[in-house]
Amino acid sequence: MLDRLRENIRVVFDRDPAARSTLEVVTCYPGFHALSLHIIAHGLWLRDWKLLARMVSHATRFLTGIEIHPGATIGRRVFIDHGMGIVIGETAEIGDDCTLYHGVTLGGTSWNHGKRHPTLGKGVIIGAGAKILGPITLHDGAKVGSNAVVVKDIPANATAIGIPARVLTAKVEQAREEKAEQLGFSAYGVGADMNDPMVKAIHGLLDHSVTTDKRLEMVLARLEQLGVDCAEERATADKFDPNYLNQIVD
Repeated sequence: MLDRLRENIRVVFDRDPAARSTLEVVTCYPGFHALSLHIIAHGLWLRDWKLLARMVSHATRFLTGIEIHPGATIGRRVFIDHGMGIVIGETAEIGDDCTLYHGVTLGGTSWNHGKRHPTLGKGVIIGAGAKILGPITLHDGAKVGSNAVVVKDIPANATAIGIPARVLTAKVEQAREEKAEQLGFSAYGVGADMNDPMVKAIHGLLDHSVTTDKRLEMVLARLEQLGVDCAEERATADKFDPNYLNQIVD
């Protein structure tokens, strides 16, 4: 128990540059309080003292704004930053060295008994406000951007953003990793260069459409030079505004 508490204190200094003293961490960090009290609640839960475990969990929620079901399994050196609004369900499993920011939900999508909440591997980072739903797995080193909604498995060391969450391409992921190394870690699990891959795909299709229109215009112009009447084709052409579509998908 004491070893776990010491680890939870050290991890705050490792991942939060605002931490200045051990006394400050022990007295003013709700994530530390929630994780420490969860050790007690989870121990009671495993000993089949379910009601008492729920009471400890409920008191923790009241004190910290962080709701962790006593049945949830949480590994070592997990860091909860700020923490307000975090919800962790009964069958959730969180691996060692994970980081969760405020507003994160590890929730279920079914009323069925059994495994219904997410599993997080080692070193997973979940950005503020993200929702991880269902009995899915975020493999080791996965990262989820702020406010993303994840309903499918995320591969190891991949980054997912958006609603529903989509995995970034390797090129964008590499740029994010380089930026994260400069910062020491990726705060909130998101970087400024993380464009939504779906939006990028739409922009690519729009660019292709513009290029195709230019080629068709060249074909029509060449036909007209050869004496072919293309008035009907020009009259029935679509009124396509790629600039407008580019603006609404940004």
